[in-house]
Amino acid sequence: MRRGTGFVMAGVAALAWGEWLNWRWSRVLVGNREGASEAVVVLGFRNPQATANLINRWRVRVGIRSVSVDGAHRTVVVFSGGATGSSVAEAELMADYALSVREFDGTVLLEDRSTTTWENITNVIPLIEDVDRIKIASQPAHALKARAYLRRQRPDLAEKLVRADDYRPGEWTVVKPLLALYGLWTLRGLKADERRPLR
Repeated sequence: MRRGTGFVMAGVAALAWGEWLNWRWSRVLVGNREGASEAVVVLGFRNPQATANLINRWRVRVGIRSVSVDGAHRTVVVFSGGATGSSVAEAELMADYALSVREFDGTVLLEDRSTTTWENITNVIPLIEDVDRIKIASQPAHALKARAYLRRQRPDLAEKLVRADDYRPGEWTVVKPLLALYGLWTLRGLKADERRPLR
């Protein structure tokens, strides 16, 4: 009986840890910048099939729900990712899913050459440097890594970073401990000041 209770408590602790860590990552290297225009950058994931896979579909949903709906911002959604897993660019697959399945009717731009997160940031800079606010849409750890890369490449643009709607309590709860473990591994190269919330 006690062993079963211990397993349950360990499971609950792992779920709570995964939730907390993803929540925390979603709040690192972002500020409260205001302005009339914004860009939501949706980062692609390796996609070997001819349609957007599960991860890319989820990232598209994060991107769409990150678009400000208050009417106070002009928003462009930038889908970023080259053809890493098939002959079709991740950006194109995500845009097709957003437009045809999610019926997104906003402004869309494609960046279809990147094969790494560093290249995602490098290649979207010309598309986003004139906006007032920048949101990066992906899993919280991956989005944090991309924000850190923007900070390294263009500190002036990093000042424009604000939160995307990439963390919601209870969403993907069961896999969040795994996402947290993977996130810790992918973020191991970040500097200490890139891991801490700005506020």
